[in-house]
Amino acid sequence: MSDNQRLTSDTEQEEAQPRRRRRRKDEDLAQQEQLSDEEIKAPGRNWYFLHTYSGHENKVRNAIKSTVEQMDAKDKIFNVVVPTEDEIEIRDGQRRTVKRKLYPGYVLVQTIELREGDPASDEAWHLIRNTSGVTGFVSSGNRPVPLSQDEVSHILRAMRMDQPRVRVGFTVGSNVRINDGPFEDLVGTVEDINTEKGKVRVRVSMLGRETPVELDFLQVEKL
Repeated sequence: MSDNQRLTSDTEQEEAQPRRRRRRKDEDLAQQEQLSDEEIKAPGRNWYFLHTYSGHENKVRNAIKSTVEQMDAKDKIFNVVVPTEDEIEIRDGQRRTVKRKLYPGYVLVQTIELREGDPASDEAWHLIRNTSGVTGFVSSGNRPVPLSQDEVSHILRAMRMDQPRVRVGFTVGSNVRINDGPFEDLVGTVEDINTEKGKVRVRVSMLGRETPVELDFLQVEKL
């Protein structure tokens, strides 16, 4: 292999690594969002919330999953979920879909019932508690407190929403500039925000009269 061919091969491998990481991340997110109701509500299993260092939620999830594989603990720890939801973010005139953590600093884990003095429970507890980034279980005294099925269903249902939430950088009463369309460069005040339609009503002054105009989110920017 010539030097040029070797350099090309090395470059292609370097470029492929981020793509593979993104693909694994996308597959991982899809896996935790597609848990069946049977698996979520399986008898003999409970869901618990873990405290983590802020920003370490996904690292904790991956670390627990990896340890479960290495320790062959799939019969004690079943699922680890970082609750997220899709959100449409409007920024700098661009619309993009992002993943937003529903509970920053928390990870949801499904295990056998954690009971004091039970060897299997103790093993699961220690495996999770000793994971780097975990600061503890949400607990009452020294005992982890399981979530109710209603609480778990509410959290996981939010992850399956077909319609992403829309986040914009302005609120009712904000002053905004119109950046597109026949009213471009006019400045007005936000009167109403319709996230379902992606529309905002802005009151602007034209020819000495106050007039409300309906615009797309992308057509306005906060001053």
